[in-house]
Amino acid sequence: MRVLEAGPAYLLNRELMKKKLRVAILFGGKSAEHEISVISARNIVEAMDKRKYEIVSIGIDKQGRWFFDEGARLLHNSVQAQVKFQRRRNPTAVLPGATQTPMLTPRRGLGEVDVVFPVLHGPFGEDGTVQGLLKLANVPFVGAGVLGSAVGMDKDVMKRLLRDAKIPIAKFLVFERSGASEINFADAKRALGLPFFVKPANLGSSVGISKVSANKQFGGAIREAFRYDNKILIEESIRGREIECSVLGNENPIVSLPGEIITPHDFYSYDAKYLDEKGAQLVIPAALPKKIVKAVQGLALRTFKTLACEGMARVDFFLRDNREIFVNEINTIPGFTKISMYPKLWEASGIPYSKLIDRLIRLALEKFHREKDLRTSL
Repeated sequence: MRVLEAGPAYLLNRELMKKKLRVAILFGGKSAEHEISVISARNIVEAMDKRKYEIVSIGIDKQGRWFFDEGARLLHNSVQAQVKFQRRRNPTAVLPGATQTPMLTPRRGLGEVDVVFPVLHGPFGEDGTVQGLLKLANVPFVGAGVLGSAVGMDKDVMKRLLRDAKIPIAKFLVFERSGASEINFADAKRALGLPFFVKPANLGSSVGISKVSANKQFGGAIREAFRYDNKILIEESIRGREIECSVLGNENPIVSLPGEIITPHDFYSYDAKYLDEKGAQLVIPAALPKKIVKAVQGLALRTFKTLACEGMARVDFFLRDNREIFVNEINTIPGFTKISMYPKLWEASGIPYSKLIDRLIRLALEKFHREKDLRTSL
């Protein structure tokens, strides 16, 4: 089995890549996935080649305030630890409209940076908000742009686009908080069968997700999902193997070998992912026939392109009866700890963790300089 490649990458100016790059790691955020972001950022900082990069850290607290150089302290917290920012120190702002090398300007001066690496999971970081801010500030950044980030975060919009592209997905229903009175267990059961899942439309890491098998669980599941979002999905449960595939690139992305998640839990919940040491077994690469490997890789590339993604993404699938493949979702800033599926799949496909970071930074700069050449006036 091999990595499926779509074509050559856009070429960068060699002189730019020769110099030591100043990289700002942006982590934390207002999302319920805040603590996972800290773990991912810590792992990235530890793996970065200090001969190539000067690293600065910008932490975002749960109120959305930015703080410069929080990394030395916060990036040593575990997921169970309470992350606390020293709010009196170095509040940071982004300077919109910078003309040459973009700048981030805290009180004592952060100075120029060459690229920002957002390590933010969930809303206010993975959903296009930060990407739009960085774009306005003329800052190169790792990962998908505004559109790809926003579409990838909103499961409702994502699934409708995939459905229109004839990419197989599970059946689903969507409800806004304003229409909560219309949500009915009997209607959901009739449309989707039992069991089904209730989940926030805009969140990841299985936060706020419930599996519903009976009417008595339904009300609690709806309330739990609405705790995290004003729009929720009720989704068909597909019995099958959980397969994941990593994608890397801009206009010519490549895709990794697929991996499989095997969990003793009822489903791959937050606890199974992050709190239970035996919550999941990652089988990398997945034991799949070559025909299925090729099909999964092809669907991963189609999903990445359909959803206007760039840089990186992890595409998650269900494989039913070892023959039917369904796309579950895409993650445009996937978990990036050393044991996370995204980097582990690339490691198995021939790109080690530190080299993967190099590639992502290069792709960010390539995208920035390609867009910089576009005309902005007549």
